[in-house]
Amino acid sequence: MSESDHRSLMSDAEHIDIDAVMAEYDRESNTRHYQGVPKTIVRYLLAAFSIFVFYMNLISVWPEQIRRASFVGLIIFAAFMLYPMRKKAAKKINFVPWYDILLGIIGVACFFYYVINFETIALKATRISTLDVAVAIIGILIIAEVCRRVVGFPILVVAGAFIVYAFSADYSVTRITYTLFYTLDGVLGTPIGVCSTFIVLFIILGAFLEKTNIGTFFIDLANSIAGKASGGPAKVAVIASALEGMYSGSSVANTVGSGSVTIPIMKKTGYDKNFAGAVEAAASTGGQIMPPIMGAAAFLMAEMTELPYATIAVAAIFPAVLYFTGIFLMVHFEAKKLGLKGLPKETIPNFFKLCLRKGYLLIPIVVLVGTMSYGFTASRAACLAILAAIIVSMFSKETRLTPKTFVDALENGAKNTIGVAAACAIAGIIVGIVALSGIGLKLADGLLTLSGGIDIIALGLTMIACIILGMGVPTTANYVIMSTITAPIILQLIPGTPVLAAHMFVFYFGIVADITPPVALAAYAGAAISGGNPIKTGVIATRLAIAAFIIPYMFVLNPSMLLIDAHIRDIVQIIITSLIGMFAISTGLEGFMKRKLPWWQRLLAVGAGLALIDPGLITDICGIVVIAFIVILQYAVKDKKSKALNEPG
Repeated sequence: MSESDHRSLMSDAEHIDIDAVMAEYDRESNTRHYQGVPKTIVRYLLAAFSIFVFYMNLISVWPEQIRRASFVGLIIFAAFMLYPMRKKAAKKINFVPWYDILLGIIGVACFFYYVINFETIALKATRISTLDVAVAIIGILIIAEVCRRVVGFPILVVAGAFIVYAFSADYSVTRITYTLFYTLDGVLGTPIGVCSTFIVLFIILGAFLEKTNIGTFFIDLANSIAGKASGGPAKVAVIASALEGMYSGSSVANTVGSGSVTIPIMKKTGYDKNFAGAVEAAASTGGQIMPPIMGAAAFLMAEMTELPYATIAVAAIFPAVLYFTGIFLMVHFEAKKLGLKGLPKETIPNFFKLCLRKGYLLIPIVVLVGTMSYGFTASRAACLAILAAIIVSMFSKETRLTPKTFVDALENGAKNTIGVAAACAIAGIIVGIVALSGIGLKLADGLLTLSGGIDIIALGLTMIACIILGMGVPTTANYVIMSTITAPIILQLIPGTPVLAAHMFVFYFGIVADITPPVALAAYAGAAISGGNPIKTGVIATRLAIAAFIIPYMFVLNPSMLLIDAHIRDIVQIIITSLIGMFAISTGLEGFMKRKLPWWQRLLAVGAGLALIDPGLITDICGIVVIAFIVILQYAVKDKKSKALNEPG
């Protein structure tokens, strides 16, 4: 491949309509179009919301009721200004129908009614007036409509089912509305509390990092590391997506962002279009489990498990490394099987020169990790990281934040918060009904009955529930629901399981729903860029991400993988054996090591890999013996074709 070919590849990437793909597969990107003065007004209103968030978190000493209600009220108004009732209506320029303006004003009024009267309402408790009940019902219906527009309908079906259950259990309208609207157990519950403090600031941080062009730096960095290797572009996609996962919490956004560059190059190199889209989708989905930022749900996990976020981020390191190692190895064996080469040397940046020239872009992430490790709160650490991003952007003309890009970052941060906030508000309804009615215990009993008390079956049923729910519900809401209902079941069924292990289990399976057919949004986005078949892309992505379907079982059965109460010797053993295990699973699923593996060797390789990933001395010994046997067959024993070629004429 010549340098001109490489330029043409980059040109292909530039011609992809990223906005169109995002609007198709990411509901949060399907916003109204504004031009001229209306665009300026909306832009500065969103930027002002971001500034309000900083004030609320760093300066104000408001009660939680005021903080959360005002946050949701402003989110509602912004949502009705940005998101149309129907998807097609987004194409109209500078058009907001009168009923959306009215709904936005009413939504703000409902939540600010609570802001003004929360002390009086608290004294009334469940003896609230008819007006209070009416305001609560209207407020809940309006936030539900916001969620439908921005997030989708499935989560409303789930929340609606829980509300119906509450009514069937003979709870009064007054009791239900009071719980869901006027307490910190419903719409304004823990999910919104975390969203209005930690999550929103990290979303704004991600917007500032994006404006410093750190994404381009990550792609160049990945190129310098793996571009020359066999099938280099696919390996670049894996590394770049893992790095972008440090500030991007969206599978679809990550897929489209880096995939618009990497997927066309993978196809030109020789990868099948379905495989190319699957690599990017699988790697991008893993971005939500990659520390230090991970996805928004990780901040909720810190609140719900009452563990420091730094503890969760550290525990997630090895599972994330194992996940990306599995994808990287499968990409490698696929490249070897197809005889693919890397990119030309002259098109690949020098690693050391690149780090010297642009390595300063990593300083905000270093500041984030350092301050959180030192004991700063997540919100204060995020603010310091944002400040660091602004400062380091000044080091170069290419990355420098201008007044325009500064406002852009504030605007994008606010815009990206709306979907997460809407999902958190509706998830709060589910949590509130569970707390009010005790339905969680009944669901737990049902799952225990179905599993027959067998650990692995109960975990399997929990996995299926998480994946099915995750196909139509955002990761954040999925985690809230499953951690409220099923994580306690794991703790009850398997005594001694650490709380973090149970919560990480449901967190993982909520995430992999983004690549699990039939509703695999990240795979659909990857297929849209590659021109492949979405279902085939999803199936391949699921195979590539096989580690995500195995690892959660391992850290529930042996929490040492999460570095919980683990001796250094155990940690070293787990790391070495698990990596060897992923090597075996990857070669078994790809059917290639040095040469093609017969079916029986593939089965042995996968079985040996699973044995090694399961922490335990006996399983490790068995796994290593089997893998050593396969390696000998592959590298030391010549096949018949090789012998025939070497025999004299």
